[in-house]
Amino acid sequence: MYRLVWEFDVKPEKVAEFEKIYSPEGRWSVFFNLSPDYMGTQLYRNTQDENRFVAVDQWRSRTAYETFRKANAAEYSTLDEWCRQLLSHERMLGVTDDGRS
Repeated sequence: MYRLVWEFDVKPEKVAEFEKIYSPEGRWSVFFNLSPDYMGTQLYRNTQDENRFVAVDQWRSRTAYETFRKANAAEYSTLDEWCRQLLSHERMLGVTDDGRS
């Protein structure tokens, strides 16, 4: 399994909207579900800072994720750009790849 780990600092007035869009049932998950290789997303809220979140996206393999990103680059970019209005900061914390896919 291939996992991407993201950290988000959300604008205080946008937290509810962010949670809807980035939740396991949100717009990103709906979009990623176009691929049979998408395994789901977990969203975690920081216990010390209510505006900071970590999201973990799971895919069957790195190749599956990269293939999806390439095939859907325009849609990915559009959604990503729109979502930036919700954030004060975003960064990728890392990836894990168990290589068993």
